[in-house]
Amino acid sequence: MDSWHKDYLLNKEEYLELFDTTMQKEQETNVEFLEKSLTKLTGRNYAVVCSNGTDALHFSLISLGIKPGDEVITTNFSWISTASCISMVGATPVFCDIDISSYHLSLDSIKNMYSDKTKAIVYPHLFGNMSETKHIIDFCKEKNIAFIEDAAQSIGASLNDVKAGSIGDISTLSFNANKVIAGISGGGAVLTDNKLHAETIRKLRKHGNNEMLGYNSKMLLMNATFIDHRLKKINEYQTKRQAVAKKYDEQLKDYVIIQPTTNGLNHNYHKYVIRLPNKEIRDELKDKLNAKVHYDKPLSENIMYNSIYHRTDSMYNSKTTSDTILTLPIDPFMTDAEISKVVNIILIVLDHEETKFLNNMKKLIGDDYIDESLISETTEPIYDYIIEKCFQTPGYVEEVTFNDPKKIKIAFNKFYEKLRRNTK
Repeated sequence: MDSWHKDYLLNKEEYLELFDTTMQKEQETNVEFLEKSLTKLTGRNYAVVCSNGTDALHFSLISLGIKPGDEVITTNFSWISTASCISMVGATPVFCDIDISSYHLSLDSIKNMYSDKTKAIVYPHLFGNMSETKHIIDFCKEKNIAFIEDAAQSIGASLNDVKAGSIGDISTLSFNANKVIAGISGGGAVLTDNKLHAETIRKLRKHGNNEMLGYNSKMLLMNATFIDHRLKKINEYQTKRQAVAKKYDEQLKDYVIIQPTTNGLNHNYHKYVIRLPNKEIRDELKDKLNAKVHYDKPLSENIMYNSIYHRTDSMYNSKTTSDTILTLPIDPFMTDAEISKVVNIILIVLDHEETKFLNNMKKLIGDDYIDESLISETTEPIYDYIIEKCFQTPGYVEEVTFNDPKKIKIAFNKFYEKLRRNTK
């Protein structure tokens, strides 16, 4: 049962009353009330709603004048529409790698891939998380290119009181069914402080207003009403998601790489993701949990980009993340029993992997590889690093030649003691 089905069952009378009231109105009525709610939430001057988040991003590119021959930098790790919208206006997507600690665009990669054809950067806040963008925004100002904030997954989130949707030359939102705030038939919005951009997008969503080529991307009253209703509950939804995430954090932090956070972050936990030691373990857990992977390949590896011109930087971090990331179930209505079931399955699978690790070390060091007296000994950090790599990639240990078996034994015992302490 998905999040919004649970919400409906818990608040059925409330939703039926909302439906009945709205059905007595003309469905083509303007939806300015939702746009006002969005400007109030984000502090922007203008909000324009449309059919979906993809249209919101597409219209943003058009309003900025992005055209064939231009290049637009974006991440290699996101949902496909982050890049496809760039291709749809005839521009060239330039795929940059991510910072593996945050899953967000790497500034170093951006600088490496920038050219005199670059006209904009599309920057998604993945999974409801926000990270520091000041240096990237400063880079955009220096190069006189547009900063498009893709806040489709991050409505309600903030970093140091700076709200998602408030920092782009143009920012976009999505109200798809899987989002923290969802419409009954999707939905999207464009946020900006630029009147001209807002006016252009209003025309684009309604057949160009007979003044330009446009699209049929209006939002019906019923959908806008439900989105606005849920928007009033955003703090409640977000607080409940944060409570679920905190329980995951507490129970999993010693075994997997958990969702990244930073000081001053108000996370909306649109997704709760973990990173696992390798693809094999990830795939096993994916099957056992019937979980999803966001996202299972870098964007540049999608089949469509076999025939669409693009440029790509190194995708090492994007590929590594795609191979090892897993999205755990999360919604505002999860019970402790549901959380425990997920956690227990993860720990059972990882314990099996620990056994494989110990067997590998036994092959390398010998039967006496566990010696608690060595825990107090000192060793060089490099050996700790090697041990962790061996743990992450079973079998790798056999490919490594160690010059000092005693040091590696010391490092192993330190690492294993930590492992045992964390699993009690």
